[in-house]
Amino acid sequence: MIKSLKSFKYFTPFVLYILALLSFNGNGLICWTPLLYTFFLIPFVELFIKADRQNLDEVEEALAKKNKAYDFILYAAVIMQYYSLWVFFNSLKQEQVSTIDMIGRVLSMGLLCGAFGINVAHELGHRVNKMEQTFAKLLLLTSLYMHFFIEHNKGHHKHVATPHDPSTAKYNQTVYAFWIQTLIGTYLSAWKIANEEVEKKGKRWYSLQNEMLLFQIIQLLFVLAIYYFFGTMSALLFVLAAFMGGLLLETVNYIEHYGLSRTQTNEQQFERVQPHHSWNSNHIIGRLMLFELSRHSDHHYLASRKYQILRSFDNAPQMPTGYPGMILLSLFPPLWFKIMHQQIKKYKL
Repeated sequence: MIKSLKSFKYFTPFVLYILALLSFNGNGLICWTPLLYTFFLIPFVELFIKADRQNLDEVEEALAKKNKAYDFILYAAVIMQYYSLWVFFNSLKQEQVSTIDMIGRVLSMGLLCGAFGINVAHELGHRVNKMEQTFAKLLLLTSLYMHFFIEHNKGHHKHVATPHDPSTAKYNQTVYAFWIQTLIGTYLSAWKIANEEVEKKGKRWYSLQNEMLLFQIIQLLFVLAIYYFFGTMSALLFVLAAFMGGLLLETVNYIEHYGLSRTQTNEQQFERVQPHHSWNSNHIIGRLMLFELSRHSDHHYLASRKYQILRSFDNAPQMPTGYPGMILLSLFPPLWFKIMHQQIKKYKL
């Protein structure tokens, strides 16, 4: 009973989910509450809440690792994400919906695509269990970002904080320039990885054993199904929301590794990934909202660790606030550079 109660705190991300459902069925300001909650209320509250660096002790970590409640919360997110899509599509059929309300609903769906569609898929995609990997792919489908499953696990984690990683932002690079780099770079990288894997099997790139090709077909069929059942406008607005989800994910990538680099040890190799190669945030609301994604230093140090047992390291560079606030800050490059370059000097990175 006590173990289950400890996992209960990870139901807090579903506040965003509930607000999105209200947005899909409401009018006026209610359509914008998910956006206001994520990028205004949470960053404001986190200004007054001290970061929590505390880690689980060995006994607590062992218990948390075995507690299936943490996994079931993620599985529930898969079902809820698809239900939210169904509600979203039906909301688009409503008559006399104003343009401003429609924009709010699309942005709300985009937040779900990023926070649940891609973020939870990121956690499940690192699991070795085939069922959990399938759940990850189903979630990525709702953001039309299935190539992330290939590139993130086999590209980003290998090349992070090196010039070879399109998901690592360079020093003095704006988030807007980074978007172009990562959106194009990660997609092409996923094709390269998938093509090399299928060639090792003695197959052509156009074989259905090419996972990247298969993902493109599945995504196309998904959009066509939306068009068939819900119409042209629903399909177009879904693609827009999915694109926003991908953009949100890549903005998170921007803040997670901005300006950090690994030392090159020889012509082809770099030092092992260490906690100081990722920006960390211990701000509790942001941590819970994204299932501990902001404890990113430990995630890259040991990607197999489940979200509920991720640790904080003393030598990991810390963000001045949580992810929602940092995402907002990144949209204003002069202010971002001023604050983050001070942080880089502080940690002598």
